[in-house]
Amino acid sequence: MFNRLKKFFALDWRDKKNLIHAWFLLGIMRAAILSLSFKRLSQSLEHHPEHPPHKPLDPEQLLVAQAIGWAVVTASAYTPWNSNCLAQALTAQRMLKQQHIGGMFYLGVRKDDQQLAAHAWLQCDETILTGKAGHETYSVVSTFSWL
Repeated sequence: MFNRLKKFFALDWRDKKNLIHAWFLLGIMRAAILSLSFKRLSQSLEHHPEHPPHKPLDPEQLLVAQAIGWAVVTASAYTPWNSNCLAQALTAQRMLKQQHIGGMFYLGVRKDDQQLAAHAWLQCDETILTGKAGHETYSVVSTFSWL
């Protein structure tokens, strides 16, 4: 526990702010996932029936996006609630939108032993920020963008 606090206090102030923001927003997104329909959760996103091309980011925007992705993934490991891939993707999307950085949000499915498995991941430019692990094993069923 002491080592974790020591690492946290050694972080840059922006990383600390992003981690704290991500931790609280993950809780809000988890509560929203449990209480709202996906249609309502995604109403601020633009749905794309086909995969649109990625919008390139300038180098500064990409650094901010990567810092937000790191904060969301890191904070999700320390929440007392389940911060799954959907909560992480929605959290990162909200944080990126606040910074006026656009990106793509993907929903995918695959069949595992006669059961469907779902996964969500978020990408800015060519960089996957959340949900990277195993995303390539899922077939994309929906794509959303913002900004």
